[in-house]
Parts: sequence; structure tokens; C-alpha cells
Amino acid sequence: MWTLTGFADEISRDLDEQIALLTKLGIKHVEFRSAWGTKVLDLTPEQLDEAKAKLDAAGIRLSSVGSDIGKIVITDPFEEHLKRSAHAVEVAKFFGCDYIRMFSFFIPEGEDPDQYREEVMDRTRAFVRLAEAGGVTMLHENEKDIYGDTPERCYDIQKYFNSEIKQVFDHANFLCCGCEAYPAAYELLGDSIYYMHIKDADYNSKIYAAGKGLGRIPETLADLNAKRDDTIMLTVEPHLKVFKGLDALEGGQHALKLEEGTFATSADAFAYAVKCIKDILAAL
Repeated sequence: MWTLTGFADEISRDLDEQIALLTKLGIKHVEFRSAWGTKVLDLTPEQLDEAKAKLDAAGIRLSSVGSDIGKIVITDPFEEHLKRSAHAVEVAKFFGCDYIRMFSFFIPEGEDPDQYREEVMDRTRAFVRLAEAGGVTMLHENEKDIYGDTPERCYDIQKYFNSEIKQVFDHANFLCCGCEAYPAAYELLGDSIYYMHIKDADYNSKIYAAGKGLGRIPETLADLNAKRDDTIMLTVEPHLKVFKGLDALEGGQHALKLEEGTFATSADAFAYAVKCIKDILAAL
């Protein structure tokens, strides 16, 4: 039912240190977002070779490519970004991975997202067509300030593309947009949820480990456990300790407010986040 994975770059910039803790915690998948302080889509061919060799040797597979495609303003030029999405498909194929994380474009500040709906769908369709041609699937993540930041607009994207796209459900990101994650967003998106980013929050954008905020993650997983028998990926994404490079990884001005000083190291924060989600799963 559950496959536990994680953004291991929240452990360390160094891939060896990422792999060491994943192995210690018994996690055999990674949502590969960056290594050596470089985004996955910006790694050189030599670095990709090295990363694959290290992950293969440790028996760790990619659950998805944690790309940044779609994380530009909807009014920005698109041609070069589309090339980046084509590269994301090649990276996924290189690692034998079936999924790529994507976003539905930042909306200019103060403007109505609905006025950009057609352009969002056109650009997303271009991503989806590239993915289909490469035999992989796009996973849309709800993210603050993009078109798909509310449950309703995530549903709009899902309805438009149907089975061509799947949803990454992020409780904390919904809460940071002032939206109820469970039951409201969960009930609306339903069977389109294939993947979850596991972090909790409150309505003031303060981040917590799973079950410690207002996302009602235990209730969400209990409901899924009762209704579904397919595999759902759970990506541990602590955000519990500010670490150097997070803004670059997750969008600068759009990054969430993080809880500082709770843990001595990022590795400690990651291990605690894993313990919290494992405790929830054990109680189901």
C-alpha cells in the first residue's frame, strides 16, 4: 500500500551522506531533487552517471524525478523551459523512473489565476505529450502561488487531463494557501492522488512533522488505507530545519516559512520526520 521515499537532499548536499541515512532508515526510494548542491536537471552527464552508480550500488531506486519544471511565471518565455522538460524525461528514462514532478506555473502577483487558465493548460499539455512519448507520467504538485495551488484548481487540471496526469498531494502546501487539506482537498481530488509529500503545517505557514500540524495526515492515510489497495508513494519532506540552499531548491521568494533551531542537523530533522510518518503508518 505504501512506499516510503524522500527528498534526501534535506539530509545533506552530499549524495553519499544522503544514501547513508536512507540506508540506515531502511528507505529504498528517493525523490531525486538534487545532489552536491545542484538540481537534478542541472547535473552533468558525468554526475548523472556517478549518481546512478551510487544509488544502484545501495539498492535505492528513484520514486520520481523531483524536477522544477513548471516552476516559472506563466508569462515567462516557454521554449527553453520546454527543452528542460524534455531533458527531465531523458533523466527519468536514464534512471528507469516512471514519474516526474511538475508544477503549473506561478501566477503574476495580484492577478487572477483564471485569466491564465488556457495558457496553463496549453503549457502543461506540452509537458504531458513529452512525458507520454517517453513512457513516463507527470505528477502535478500543489504549490503556493502557482495556478494549481488550491484544491479546486488542482481538480480543474486533473479533470482536464484525466489519467494523463496524477496528483502529488501536499497537506502543508494547501494549508499555507489557507485551504483545508483534509477532508476538503482530499475528498475533491480522490483517486487522482498517487503521491504525497509528507510534511504538516498550520495556517500561518509554520511547518511541522507529520501529525503535528493541522493537516490531519493520520486521518488522510487511514481513509486511503480503507478505500485503496494500490501503492501510494509517501515522500518525506521535513522542512523542519533551515538548511543552506533550500531557497535555490524550492523557488526562492516562494519558499515556505520554516521552523528554525529544532534540530542540531538536517539529518536529525530528516530522521525525526521519518519516525513520525512510520509511527502513523504503524497505527493504521
